[in-house]
Amino acid sequence: MSSLSLHYKGKEKNGTETTVKKTFLVPLAELYIEPGYNVREIDQAHIEEFRDAYIAGEFVPPLAVQVTEKGIKIIDGHHRYHGALLATESGTEIPRLECKDFSGTEADRIAFMVTSSQGKPLTSLERAAAYQRLENQGWSVSEIASKVKRSVADVDHHLQLLTCGDELIDMVKSGEVAPTTAVALAREHGPNAGSVASEQMAKAKAAGKTKLSRSAAMPQFSSAKVRKLIELIAKNCEAELAEETFGITLDFETGLQALEVMAIISEAKTHYGIGEES
Repeated sequence: MSSLSLHYKGKEKNGTETTVKKTFLVPLAELYIEPGYNVREIDQAHIEEFRDAYIAGEFVPPLAVQVTEKGIKIIDGHHRYHGALLATESGTEIPRLECKDFSGTEADRIAFMVTSSQGKPLTSLERAAAYQRLENQGWSVSEIASKVKRSVADVDHHLQLLTCGDELIDMVKSGEVAPTTAVALAREHGPNAGSVASEQMAKAKAAGKTKLSRSAAMPQFSSAKVRKLIELIAKNCEAELAEETFGITLDFETGLQALEVMAIISEAKTHYGIGEES
């Protein structure tokens, strides 16, 4: 039975271009996690999946690490490490974990945590936090996008998510509000976005729903009524332009048309909160 090792050793005969990149078996006791370093929140269920994999003797990808004065710091593989500890506590002997060196700058390490396919997929807030770390290091939005292999719009959207306020961010964490909806609410309502979302969420829960949809969070004024208003104004308006003044006169054919326009305008003011006391 052949192997990559034997295939590599026979490269002069078989002409393979295979190269070697070593991994190392590192004692668990020499590995450590820097608090707050991982952009992913620790998920107990995901840890237990790795625990079960170690106990069953299944293949688990190597950890990416960096040697520091404190020991061997885990860059990627936090859930795998916790899973190994849990397996050890369960009676399975795991003296060492397979590790590989990670080389690069701090920005490279952050980008690696974002782009790594080995870990649990990042939530929107975790991704946003990683982008913010890079931004705090002086990276522009376009530079971050290039570094993490995402679009500029994606990076900009996630950074905006972190400016939505604690109330909205908590609702995103709980799954009550989608990240895109939270950003849209913040753009529409500014500092009042959280209270608006809470109010609309209360209505959604009263209707038996557990998540606030974008349409419920930001109900749109009737497009049919907008078209009707424009139609009535276009048919009955006369514009006057003087040197310093501009005026529009509405001369309706019937009183019903005037009443319909007034009703639509009144409804629009209520919908958009125009004229309400602050």
